[in-house]
Amino acid sequence: MKVFVLYRPNSEHERSVTDFVRDFTKRTQNELELVSLDTREGADKARVYDVTRYPAIIAVDSAGTLQKVWQGDLPLINELSYFTHD
Repeated sequence: MKVFVLYRPNSEHERSVTDFVRDFTKRTQNELELVSLDTREGADKARVYDVTRYPAIIAVDSAGTLQKVWQGDLPLINELSYFTHD
């Protein structure tokens, strides 16, 4: 599965997102892809997966099918780690 984080750099939630990603990587040895909403890719992903609150974490399978989305509040690391295994 692929997991990515939609966020807006230079916003009130940037620090919490970067801290979460750092802690997640440290605890699980898995990487999360950060995607800025200020890019075309980020805006497209937000539209495709119907994301309206940020930050958002999106888990998709290898075909791109949505498995889980968290909007607004960040999930627990243990909850998210399930979606980072292939």
